[in-house]
Amino acid sequence: MDLGIALYLGQSGLTLGAIYALLALALVLVFAVTRVIFIPQGELMTFSALSLVAIHAGRVPQAVWLLAVLGVAAALLDWAGAWRSGPAALARMLGANLGWPLLALAALYLLPLGRLAYAVQVLLALLVTVPLGPLLYRLVYQPVAHASVLTLLLLSVALHLALSSLGLYFFGPEGSRLPAFTHGSFELAGMPVQQQALWILALSGVLVVLLYGLFNFTLWGKALRATAINRTGARLMGISPAFAGRSAFALAALIGALSGIFIGSTTILYYDSGFVIGLKGFVAAIIGGLSSYPLAALGSIFVGLVESFSSFWASAYKDVIVFSLIIPVLLWRSLGTRAHAVEEEQE
Repeated sequence: MDLGIALYLGQSGLTLGAIYALLALALVLVFAVTRVIFIPQGELMTFSALSLVAIHAGRVPQAVWLLAVLGVAAALLDWAGAWRSGPAALARMLGANLGWPLLALAALYLLPLGRLAYAVQVLLALLVTVPLGPLLYRLVYQPVAHASVLTLLLLSVALHLALSSLGLYFFGPEGSRLPAFTHGSFELAGMPVQQQALWILALSGVLVVLLYGLFNFTLWGKALRATAINRTGARLMGISPAFAGRSAFALAALIGALSGIFIGSTTILYYDSGFVIGLKGFVAAIIGGLSSYPLAALGSIFVGLVESFSSFWASAYKDVIVFSLIIPVLLWRSLGTRAHAVEEEQE
């Protein structure tokens, strides 16, 4: 391997790491607020990318009907409580559960999808995918919000299998790739740099900065931080756990949808590609202990670089190498937990 190849692999690793960082941040956010290890994050990613492929081709993505069905189911669950609370609460409930699905259906069936600007097509794909997050939380996780972490994990596995099967039905077994935001490259210190890679790095950086501003300077973000730090204290201060959960899932769905569009412009995606990609984000989140955003981001860059260089040295085993990273991290954390437990017993 010469310096040129190493620089090229480093560029690819940084691009992958930026995408994994977004997925890891979403996983850490959801787990901190709701104790849910959100395995279906990868399915939301592929739903977004493949929905954009359909919209770009002038077709209505069939995933919008899943959004409509989930919206109706959530409205039926909330109907009794909203009816007792009065007309205003009923209107808010219907708007929250049915507003986005109706808007998505109207936009997709009334607009000339194939002739729209690419940025508008991206917004339509987000409109189809992002509302799935809070609706899935309302229907799947909120009714058992006080269950054990293991129970919530099993629910996530079941939801992943269901969404993966629906993905095969909606999008078929064929793989698809999104067009790049911009084409072309330029040389930097003798290394070819793809403009698309710069777009992904820049947009990922902007999204991380926006998330930082959200959590530190807005009341909504501070409410989510309070719930993540102390759920009981947040509830005593008037922060609704249901609101925090739906907000966390909405942010996670937005991050996952954008990640799918980013990575779909660099590689071919299939209906089940999100599971493996999401697991790599999970490895990065585990490196951060499912609690630290900076460590999760650094772990994501490390995972991206390891995958990139592994594809050069042992391409057939690159996924095995990446997933093996979780073993020493878990061993290290288990030793630290055991030492902490011994100290507490001695006290």
